[in-house]
Amino acid sequence: MSDKILIIGASGQIGSELALRLRELHGNENVIASDIKEGSEELMTSGPFEIMDATDGDGIANLIEKYSITDVYLMAAMLSATAEKMPMKAWNLNMDSLFIILNLAKEKKIKKVFWPSSIAVFGPSTPRLDTPQTTIMEPTTVYGISKQTGERWCEYFFNKFGVDVRSMRYPGIISYKTLPGGGTTDYAIEIFHEALRSGKYTSFLNEETALPMMFMKDAIKATVDIMNEPAENVKVRSSYNLSAMSFTPKELAEAIKKEIPEFEIDYKPDFRQAIADSWPSSIDDSAARADWNWEHEYDLKKLTQAMLEGLKESFSLENK
Repeated sequence: MSDKILIIGASGQIGSELALRLRELHGNENVIASDIKEGSEELMTSGPFEIMDATDGDGIANLIEKYSITDVYLMAAMLSATAEKMPMKAWNLNMDSLFIILNLAKEKKIKKVFWPSSIAVFGPSTPRLDTPQTTIMEPTTVYGISKQTGERWCEYFFNKFGVDVRSMRYPGIISYKTLPGGGTTDYAIEIFHEALRSGKYTSFLNEETALPMMFMKDAIKATVDIMNEPAENVKVRSSYNLSAMSFTPKELAEAIKKEIPEFEIDYKPDFRQAIADSWPSSIDDSAARADWNWEHEYDLKKLTQAMLEGLKESFSLENK
């Protein structure tokens, strides 16, 4: 019997592209997308879609029964910058949704769970360069606190109840297909839009703020790979460090200038600067590379070219 997959939060930045990739791999009818709001036309028309609140336990249980779901990808979350404005709403969404899925897996209603963590689990006391897999974690944001707590619960449910839950700490994810979702690394998406639209950009982080980043195709590949790996190879059951590259706004602007020489950037740091300053500058993801052969494809040059080409194509389609 083929896997039947439910993606919760499928209209979001990562969920939307993950859903389309999983439909390519497993067949459109075997991947059920769900979210509290409708997604892109491609997402809505390529396979089943259900309107669903990620905190509605009964509704999710009914969906799992209706479609005979085997695997759940829980992508719903309130991201870092947005969560700071609505702390309790963010905490309730991020934690309640996880408990619903972990308990359904504990009850053997589903076989396998993917839950994304984030570099936001780290804090000012964490080593910033080549942050180790196991290290001090004292997050200072609501988003980071919820993700660190989630990691502990994932590991607990694996150890106590044998729940096959798999996770990785996403760095900043960059894509030309979806708009930013309220994260602190969003400048690295906005900058490409403005480079093409106006030729200039004002960064909300200062020019020397280095953060771990990844092109969306690599993030999707890592997510698919860890879920396809035999369970015995997934040795970390809290969450794996994951990385591809690290760069500053200044370095990204210089990469863009090689493609668009007239591009200009200036800097006006806002409240997101303090969030970024509490996060690592670079990540040691050797555990993921050793345990399940994680390997990234995109560096800064390839990322820049892919983003500009992808956005030019989408802008031209918009203007037709």
